[in-house]
Amino acid sequence: MANIKSQIKRNRQNGPRRLRNKSIQSALKTSVKGARAAVESGQEDADRLVRATTRDFDRAVSKGAIHKRAAARRKSRLARASASARG
Repeated sequence: MANIKSQIKRNRQNGPRRLRNKSIQSALKTSVKGARAAVESGQEDADRLVRATTRDFDRAVSKGAIHKRAAARRKSRLARASASARG
């Protein structure tokens, strides 16, 4: 247990933040999984799901749940997969 007052406060703040980030990341993984499945199976609404997932990445970055470069990399990979599946 921390003895320093500022670290005690930090520990109090870290719990809710960890849960919030975990929730955002979990929802993001679900979104990516759905978009990838739609792209691979060639569903007609795959483009809509990819755009929605891109918005989810941007939202996660703005909330501080993931790093902006990690989001950019993952959005790029998803867009590339979508483009190559279209032909």
